[in-house]
Amino acid sequence: MSAAEFSAWRPPLDGVVEVLSAHFTGHAYPMHAHDSWTLLILDDGVVHYDLENHERGAFGDLVTLLPPHVPHNGSSTRPFRKRVLYLAPDQLPERLIGASVDNSGFVDAGLRRLISSMHRVIGQPGEGLASEVHLVEITSRLRDRLGAPIVPAKLSRTPAHQLRDLLEQRVVPGLSLQEAAGLLHFHPAYLVRSFTAEFGMSPHKYLVSRRVDVARRLILAGRPLSLVATESGFYDQPHLVRHFKRILGVSPKAFGSD
Repeated sequence: MSAAEFSAWRPPLDGVVEVLSAHFTGHAYPMHAHDSWTLLILDDGVVHYDLENHERGAFGDLVTLLPPHVPHNGSSTRPFRKRVLYLAPDQLPERLIGASVDNSGFVDAGLRRLISSMHRVIGQPGEGLASEVHLVEITSRLRDRLGAPIVPAKLSRTPAHQLRDLLEQRVVPGLSLQEAAGLLHFHPAYLVRSFTAEFGMSPHKYLVSRRVDVARRLILAGRPLSLVATESGFYDQPHLVRHFKRILGVSPKAFGSD
């Protein structure tokens, strides 16, 4: 085995048992199995693998989903770069194992973007809600593809507005998606999809935008920048700066300067 880069860790997010990113210059995996769902994308190269006597490949724009307890191998004739999310077994129903064996690799640009974004935010301080939302979006999209949707095609607008009202009450302290689901008595996936359909943005992005609103008011009121981040609900100043610049195009310091 030759790994130019390798990182594996367990994030503080229920439902994801491991996050892995690796750049291999040469490696062949023997037949093996996991107790989790293996969700991977390749950023470079090609990996060939066998899954229940079927020859398959991971490459290009494909999203690959390998089910738990089903042996597979992997090999490549040239360097490859991959990113993997190992999802807890209960994130998808066991009855979908057969469907994922039959269709382990597929093109889904939206899902691929979600997986890539999840790798960026998972474990980052202050991005707990973003990670929860991404996980729900990813698993519900996988269920749609495998023929077992958890969210109906027709959505009620009610949970979207209830969640917005709840977020408005908790702009600074925030809340988790699981907490919101418990308070509003809707499945997290239903809440996220209803909210996104109604408002054109995820619950997390809505909350961040409202926190930026609070921050700009504090800045214009003359509050010290060292205090604005925590007083507007951000984890720290870098967390504030990153989102402030993304939304407004200027840093908090530039925004508050004469």
